[in-house]
Amino acid sequence: MAVERTLMLIKPDAVKKGVEGKIIAHVQEKGFKLVALKKLRLTKEQAQQFYYVHKERPFFEELCEFMSSGPIVAMVWEGENAIEEIRKIMGATNPEEAEEGTLRKLYGTNIGENAVHGSDSKESAQFEIPFFFSRLEIVE
Repeated sequence: MAVERTLMLIKPDAVKKGVEGKIIAHVQEKGFKLVALKKLRLTKEQAQQFYYVHKERPFFEELCEFMSSGPIVAMVWEGENAIEEIRKIMGATNPEEAEEGTLRKLYGTNIGENAVHGSDSKESAQFEIPFFFSRLEIVE
């Protein structure tokens, strides 16, 4: 397996709950290396640009409103098979269906406010990481 990098976002609902540190610690305890981190607030337009792949879906506007409703924490994680493994750590999109001990089961509220976002493929990671971080902001 190859060492990969993936983007993970702590969404506004989890930031509002104050569980950023718990989420970061959870991923670190699984053996992944945090190589970039920042807290920011997206505008609605930035959220629309980031989630452009969902623009034809019925939840697009609601998602963009939510993601611009408060601060988020953006991170880049590195490790073996990081994209797939961190998605397992996050759990199913719907917290009600997520396995016990996953981030969404622990901190998600519902399918729309599910605490975290993670890249779902190498292609999405290649778009998502530079959306939030320049090469200078990622520690080698």
